[in-house]
Amino acid sequence: MLEELKPRKFALRNLDCANCAAKIEKGLNQREGLENAVVDFATLSLHVKSSNVAQVVAAVADIEPDVEVVAKSERVGLHEHTKPVHGKFPKNEVMGLVAAILLLLSQIYLESWFHHKNLLSLELIIVLGAYLTAGYNVLLGAWQTIRRREFFDENVLMVIATVGALAIHAYSEAVGVMVFYKIGELFQDRAVDGSRRSIAALLATRPEKAVVKTSEGFRETVPESVDIGATILIKPGEKIPLDGEVLSGTSNVDASALTGESVPISVVPGGEVMAGQVNQTAALTVRVTRRFAESSIAKIMDLVENATARKARTEKFITKFARYYTPAVVLIAAMIAFLPPLLIADASFKTWIYRALVLLVISCPCALVISIPLGYFAGIGLASRSGILVKGSNFIDALAKLKTVVFDKTGTLTEGVFKVSEIATHNGYSENQVLEFAAAAEAQSNHPIAQSILAAFSQTGLQLDSQHISAHENLAGQGVKASYQNQEILVGNDHLLHSESVVHDRCDFDSTVLHVAVDNQYAGYIIIGDQIRPDAKSTIESLRKNGIEKVVMLTGDNACAAQYVSKQLEMDEFHADLLPEDKVRIFEKIQAQNQDGEGIAFVGDGINDAPVIARADVGIAMGALGSDAAIETADVVLMQDSPQKVAEAISIAHKTRRIVWQNIGLAFAIKGFFILMGSLGMASMWEAVFADMGTALLAVINATRILRNGNLTSP
Repeated sequence: MLEELKPRKFALRNLDCANCAAKIEKGLNQREGLENAVVDFATLSLHVKSSNVAQVVAAVADIEPDVEVVAKSERVGLHEHTKPVHGKFPKNEVMGLVAAILLLLSQIYLESWFHHKNLLSLELIIVLGAYLTAGYNVLLGAWQTIRRREFFDENVLMVIATVGALAIHAYSEAVGVMVFYKIGELFQDRAVDGSRRSIAALLATRPEKAVVKTSEGFRETVPESVDIGATILIKPGEKIPLDGEVLSGTSNVDASALTGESVPISVVPGGEVMAGQVNQTAALTVRVTRRFAESSIAKIMDLVENATARKARTEKFITKFARYYTPAVVLIAAMIAFLPPLLIADASFKTWIYRALVLLVISCPCALVISIPLGYFAGIGLASRSGILVKGSNFIDALAKLKTVVFDKTGTLTEGVFKVSEIATHNGYSENQVLEFAAAAEAQSNHPIAQSILAAFSQTGLQLDSQHISAHENLAGQGVKASYQNQEILVGNDHLLHSESVVHDRCDFDSTVLHVAVDNQYAGYIIIGDQIRPDAKSTIESLRKNGIEKVVMLTGDNACAAQYVSKQLEMDEFHADLLPEDKVRIFEKIQAQNQDGEGIAFVGDGINDAPVIARADVGIAMGALGSDAAIETADVVLMQDSPQKVAEAISIAHKTRRIVWQNIGLAFAIKGFFILMGSLGMASMWEAVFADMGTALLAVINATRILRNGNLTSP
């Protein structure tokens, strides 16, 4: 019987090479019993399906012996397994480089003396000493690559180039290239590690301790070990470790780690607090209502950590491109080295071999392989800091391609807080009677509109005789039918009145309305107020500035109310009086109107609108803090009740894509230029190594610009 393959997550230590990461990913995917391996160099993490942990550890050790694999179940966070950075370079490597530089300088200074005294063997010993001191780990890496019969990586390229230079007696260039390659690697490693840490700092919201009340007093433990029902103490300035209900204490809490919103929230006894929030002003005692693994912060951290496992098409292309690019460059270099001397009279092998070696030095694809995943991870990190959870790099690309955004109305563009604003009566019924009949019909419903009816009725001081409510029936998309005090009550929209042939004198309203009929006689209507969100209009304006060409609203509300909201927000179109299945049908019709490559998003609450969210190119759940269903359903989760976050998410996606393509253009332009110059003999190996490492450093630094957010709603 075949063992079941389970998704597993690992941290990778001692992985300091982007090409090595690509090799591990490729190698694991070729192994029997391992599937869907994804190595993310930006987060130093491995996602793979396997039957057991030991199988993965052994496979990685076989591919890259120096890389250590740590199961994520060991509570290793991103900030814990990245290579330590203390503002200094590794001491041993620095000392080796200093020794190599001194030997190189002595060889250059004494070169003519060596030749004059015919001490060429001594010169060669000094050169080889400098070469081996600077490049021993490059030589070791190349040997390991060749042993695995994988003949093309940056170590092999550097060894071919420098050994070739030694062979044609370009001693100073051979040693110099190895020295400056190692210096460039040190700077590049520091830049990448610094980038990882600055990104990890955005996500360092995980609570590390919980102070639990016991029979012997309070004791400190890890949040994972605390059970539901336990009482915990949170002092001012501490992170709230678990979701719970406040038992005592009144304080302000900072929820910016979850929502991106810096305005503190006031909490009192009976109120709720969530893991990841920071207690600010006073001590709180809290009864735990959810285990840590089920808390919002745990789900958020898991989403952000796993997001880069869903690679964007650009990342996949670059990884595949690098696989073919390096062998192609080696082939071109071989042709440059040997064809001109064979085909052109007086062409020197030494000259053309040197030009070929220059091409090999510049050909390393590190700038692309490192900076692109780092750029996407920075975009996801910035979005997370802003209270926007993007579930994968692929959705960054999808957000950037959006041309149409479709909104649900209630609770998305409007407040979703309903309140009875007017009661009109007909046929001799009083306002209290109309309200009582409506409350009786809605007594068994949890819908926000029903709750507003019940709240308004409770304010009258009258009592609802619930024993006389029977035969309750929900009429999808129309309303409810119930029996109350031996009378048949209908409460719902205009469609319900027409379907039941209830005579009434008005059909059109510019707000949400509930009609009430008793024994098929019209008793009146109730106007339910629902305000447009203050930032809804600015959201539509921001979307248009970010390239959105069409903004649509879908709602189950009546056409007049929908038209009013649509007109106020200057939307392109709206569709009203929709049943849940109608929303999917209308959405698919809008989607079919888009041209190839133009994306469409749907923004809803993530629960009622789940079918449409699932159908969209990008499904966005808004105001989903604490909603497990929303987090599970949507591709992008907005932790605030603010439509402005939709525009912000699209702006971050555009910025991320723009910087990623800048890095691609930068790398190809610089490398292409120096490949041409080297082929024509107009660039030396010194210039080539500066160009190669300089391009990688520039690309990494450029990728981290994403974190400097500025005005996120501007294109």
